Amino acid sequence: MSTPASEGFRYPPPRPRLSVEAMLAAKNTQPIRSLDDLAADTFESDEELEEFLAFTYAERHRDVA
Repeated sequence: MSTPASEGFRYPPPRPRLSVEAMLAAKNTQPIRSLDDLAADTFESDEELEEFLAFTYAERHRDVA
């Protein structure tokens, strides 16, 4: 039985190896200089945050019995 011409083909095709520095430069990233750089207004109110935290806690402990 003959083998296909693409016998050496691997799936998925290998990606080129880039250094961390090259990947960061390609995305034009900047270093974090303070905690303010990480701040985000994700929740509109303290109540919304509390609901999220309660839901997350309940989900994490749902199957623990």
